[in-house]
Amino acid sequence: MANESTDPPIPNLSRTHLHVLQILWDADESLKPSEIEERFQWPIENATLRSVLKILMEKGEIQREKQGKAYLYFPKKNKKNALSELFAGLAEVFTGGSRAGLVAQLLQDEKLSDEEIEELKKITAKGSTK
Repeated sequence: MANESTDPPIPNLSRTHLHVLQILWDADESLKPSEIEERFQWPIENATLRSVLKILMEKGEIQREKQGKAYLYFPKKNKKNALSELFAGLAEVFTGGSRAGLVAQLLQDEKLSDEEIEELKKITAKGSTK
């Protein structure tokens, strides 16, 4: 069994947690809670948002800095790094750490459109020229 402290993380985040992260990544700047709330795609209570921000800080996903009387929130890692860590964690769980194995498994299990298949061909062609 792998050592839990070195396993890539698979964060236990809700849809709301992930939406807050998406807002912060898209903003490309630190935001006040009221600015996050304004950008939400569905209504969220102020108390709920503050609870979500607290949880995300405890999980190490975001940080905050005090500016005047307000706290500004920002993600600890960029979207690309977060996705890479998540992907590594999924690969560890589902394919013993093989990222290629995880992609192959997804491709076998999912029904892809012709457009998606063409997009994947383009991506892999670009990767083979590096």
